[in-house]
Amino acid sequence: MEQRDIELINQYMESDDALKMLYDEHVDFERRLEKFNNKPYLTPIEELKRKEMQKEKLRGRDMIEDILCDYRKRASKD
Repeated sequence: MEQRDIELINQYMESDDALKMLYDEHVDFERRLEKFNNKPYLTPIEELKRKEMQKEKLRGRDMIEDILCDYRKRASKD
């Protein structure tokens, strides 16, 4: 995630519960995926779980980006 995105998230997540929830999930997915990525070998079931987590993380990232896009639009109008 880019630094400017993290700055926006930090700016708005205290007042935006959806953004906070999505960001917390994103961080949790990163932590859990890191465990899989550090393993030298994944079983087929672990590989499937890892791929599912990656998809969920990307879905959440897209939702975060939509929220941030709205905040950027509002800021540009002010």
